Amino acid sequence: MLAAILESGEPTRLYTGLSLLVSTAVEGEPARGLVSFGALRPLLAGRLEPALAELRATVDELPDLKLWACAAAVDREQADRAEVERHLDGVMSTPRFLRETAGARLVVV
Repeated sequence: MLAAILESGEPTRLYTGLSLLVSTAVEGEPARGLVSFGALRPLLAGRLEPALAELRATVDELPDLKLWACAAAVDREQADRAEVERHLDGVMSTPRFLRETAGARLVVV
């Protein structure tokens, strides 16, 4: 399994993180992502660059790729939880994410 914490909202870094997750899931390996502080707003805004938007759409098509919003980021950004759940697989704390992905290769982007 690959686990990625997506911290940066900078488009090329966000693309890199999503690309790692998508590539892993396409190869048949489970992939899990935690969308943290910097990446939360860009992924919720829906105004992504075309290549990034296409990659983001691919995430939704892969059954073994899950993206959760970091609970602390959701609280800090005062994001609407219903909106978060429309775009992501829900909200999860970092400690829980690390427990649920224990043994996975972990990257932070």
